[in-house]
Amino acid sequence: MADQWWEPRGKFAALHWLAKSRAELIPKLRRDGAVLIDLACGGGLTAPHVPPGYRHIGLDLTHSALQAAAGHGVVPIRADVTRLPLRRSVADVVVAGEIFEHVADLPRLVAEIARVLKPGGTLVCDTISSGLRAYVEMVLVKERLKGGPPPRIHDHRLFVSAGRLRTLCDHVGIDLATRGLRPSTRDYIRWLKGSIDEVRMKPTGSTAVVYQGVGVKRR
Repeated sequence: MADQWWEPRGKFAALHWLAKSRAELIPKLRRDGAVLIDLACGGGLTAPHVPPGYRHIGLDLTHSALQAAAGHGVVPIRADVTRLPLRRSVADVVVAGEIFEHVADLPRLVAEIARVLKPGGTLVCDTISSGLRAYVEMVLVKERLKGGPPPRIHDHRLFVSAGRLRTLCDHVGIDLATRGLRPSTRDYIRWLKGSIDEVRMKPTGSTAVVYQGVGVKRR
C-alpha cells in the first residue's frame, strides 16, 4: 500500500485526519531549529501541519514509507522505535501517532521517548484504548468501513488504556493528560458522498476507544 500514503481518499484516509488533529497539539516554536522526532512516521502525514521552523525527523522501519516522508520535508531515519539511535535529551517534541497499539514492549518505547526528550519537552500522542468497546469499534466495525484502518492491521491485545499509558509515562517522568477523540459524523457522511476530502476529529470526554495525549517531561 506504499502508493496510498498521500491519497486523501485512499486506504490511509483516517491517518490523514488523525495527523492534522495531532499536529494541533504540537507547541508553537520556542526557538528556530527545535527538533521534532516523529516516531513510526509512515509517509510523513504530520509534516504539512507541523508549525514552521521545526527540524522534523521521522523514524520508521519501512524504506518506502521513509521515501514518501522525505518527499514532504521529513529527515528520514530507518530505525526501531524501541531502540532509538539518538542521544539523550535531543528532542524538543516527540510525536507518537498511532504507534503504541502496535508495539509489544510498550514500557521500553515509553522509556526511550523519555530518554530522548529534553526536560520540559513535549510528548504528543494518540492511540487506541484496551477493552471490549475499542475492540468492537476499531476491529470488528471500522476495519470494514470505508476510510477506516486496513483489515487485520490491529492486534487488540496490544491496545493500551489511557490509565495505563499515563502510569507508564509517570514512571519515566512525563506528566501525560489524555482526552478522547472521534471523527465528526457529519463530516464522515459528507466524505462518503465525495463532497469533502477530510474529516475533522473532535475531542470527547471518553477515552474508551481512540484518545490523544499531551505530556511534558519533568525538569
